[in-house]
Amino acid sequence: MTIAQSPPTNDHPTPPLIGSFPDGTANDAHADLAFDETELDLAPDPDGPTTWNLIVDEPDQGHRLDRFVVTHGPGLSRMRVQALISSGEVRVNGEQADAATKVRLGQTVTVIVPAVVVTHLIAEAIPIDVVYEDADIAIVNKAAGMVVHPAPGHPRGTLVNALLARLPDLQAINGTIRPGIVHRLDRDTSGLIVVAKHERALAFLQAQFRDRTVEKRYLALVDGHPRTDRGAIDAPIGRRPDRPDEMALVSIPRGGRNALTYFRTVENFAKHTLIECKIVTGRTHQIRVHLASISIPVTGDTVYGRPEPTIAVGRQFLHAAHLAFRRPDGEEMVCESPLPADLQDAMNQARH
Repeated sequence: MTIAQSPPTNDHPTPPLIGSFPDGTANDAHADLAFDETELDLAPDPDGPTTWNLIVDEPDQGHRLDRFVVTHGPGLSRMRVQALISSGEVRVNGEQADAATKVRLGQTVTVIVPAVVVTHLIAEAIPIDVVYEDADIAIVNKAAGMVVHPAPGHPRGTLVNALLARLPDLQAINGTIRPGIVHRLDRDTSGLIVVAKHERALAFLQAQFRDRTVEKRYLALVDGHPRTDRGAIDAPIGRRPDRPDEMALVSIPRGGRNALTYFRTVENFAKHTLIECKIVTGRTHQIRVHLASISIPVTGDTVYGRPEPTIAVGRQFLHAAHLAFRRPDGEEMVCESPLPADLQDAMNQARH
């Protein structure tokens, strides 16, 4: 089946489309996908606001503005939404409005969520596995259970805290709570992540992620078997309004963003499949949401998969195994990471 190259515009999530696994760089088939720096592999910049544009559909016509934003917005409480409306951060067709304003069909509601300012980062001597380092970059094989950068309520114990102990000058890079961080992995996803050691390297790497020339491949064990050995899942992803920490297939008009994942079967087992995923976009929880959408959830993923793991694994079976990009000195860099011991054990269980 041909993969659509234009973003879907219907009112409901576009069903996943099955195609082929590409052999070229990650941007070959979808070079025209709209780039959004806040949602691609770049972690959202805590020094800048996050903007959401929501379109009023027929079922929402006549609802209060605050209720509409709570239902369809970025997972904010009603009190927080009302505060944003009062401060002029919520606009209807570009104009300020009151919380009690009734929204009308076709209107665009813009929600601007200011960044949370963190003034100090703490260096911590936490062991990390640095698999490559030069004057410009470092590549870390992140362990499962480690958050990439600090966030409100989680100021310590992150990869950034560990990096600051090793690279004190990192504190000055881009002046945010994620100095040097170009992309990120979920807490319980292990594997490769590249870090910039100075501003020039940061800009150089960000440009490659923006242009989709970085190749990222993941290994995932899934429950069940895909309908085809090779394919693609092309479906927009957005936050669930009722569960702001979770993502789901969400149509573009309702705030979803383009997302594309290629996959291929590596090894079949009786009740599981080891697959390789190659992501073009980098939405939050993208692989986990996309695989669950075609009924092959990641093994051990209790959020998007089965509430009880089908085999004994203490986390989702997802590992960033391959990272390829150009270093700031112009040389091509290809880095591979084998499955860690806990995932090797889980795969052995699947075999027997």
